Amino acid sequence: MRRSLSDVHIPDGYLSPATCAAGYAVAVPALAVAVRKVKTVVKTRQVPTLAMFSAVSFLVMMFNIPIPDGTTAHAVGAGVIAIVLGPWAAMIAVAVALLFQALLFGDGGVLAYGANVANMAVAMPFVAYGLYKLISGKSELTSPRRVLAAAVGGYVGITVAAVLTGIELGIQPSLFHDAAGAPLYSPYHLSQTIPAMLLAHLLVAGFAEAALSGGVVAYLQRANLPLLRANDSELKRPSLGWAAIGVLVVLTPLGLLASGEAFGEDAPESSRVWTAILFDGYSFGGPPWLAYVVCAAIGVAVVGTTVFLIGKVRTRR
Repeated sequence: MRRSLSDVHIPDGYLSPATCAAGYAVAVPALAVAVRKVKTVVKTRQVPTLAMFSAVSFLVMMFNIPIPDGTTAHAVGAGVIAIVLGPWAAMIAVAVALLFQALLFGDGGVLAYGANVANMAVAMPFVAYGLYKLISGKSELTSPRRVLAAAVGGYVGITVAAVLTGIELGIQPSLFHDAAGAPLYSPYHLSQTIPAMLLAHLLVAGFAEAALSGGVVAYLQRANLPLLRANDSELKRPSLGWAAIGVLVVLTPLGLLASGEAFGEDAPESSRVWTAILFDGYSFGGPPWLAYVVCAAIGVAVVGTTVFLIGKVRTRR
């Protein structure tokens, strides 16, 4: 069983080495700054909350949603993490999730990791956070305006990430081709990639991201209002949060119900530079639903633990 990849997860083989290098040129300095910023923007008691949100990001990316053209897409969760803990913390949480998706499950490329980070862990949380702050203004934390601001931020943030992905894929045929004009990497032109990305995210994935962002903010307004104040408190009753994650893990096989593959995911296996993938396509030979649940649990444990350790190390210095 091969899981359908997100249309914003770029696999290896679709971007030229030069484009991959440009992605890393953006991602590496941004992550370096984010690691330093975590010490000042995330308090020690909030590290478990950050780890929990990173696990949620990993999980929501496993829930594929069918698109009218026969492909699939999904939410990312970067927007709501940025809104609650700040864009720098969101950058680390999503970047770690993307890293282990690529290394353990073959979801997204290793060479293309820098581009994926630039799109989903850098651009997306900052766009979502900026719009949230712009729309919410000085409104009360309990104001419905905050929920709307979070929803709009999430919607626009993931759409911007999708457009960036479309541009990166779409410029490949024009810039990198052989003497006969045949594409060396992505075969899709901008006239194909941009509409495909916009269709998936304006119509479906954007609303999923909006529901996630707005829903979490609405919940926190009732259950843990101080958490909406930057670095003001820790997550109350964290056991409920981890219980919710457990429910999501059990429900992940719902992501298998979406038929079709995401646009641009059919990269040849020979294009992979990382072959030590333990659970390729979120499977290991057993029943697909069981494999999906086990892989979800493994991903949550690895991603959450890694982000927790990063947060602990940085906040103690």
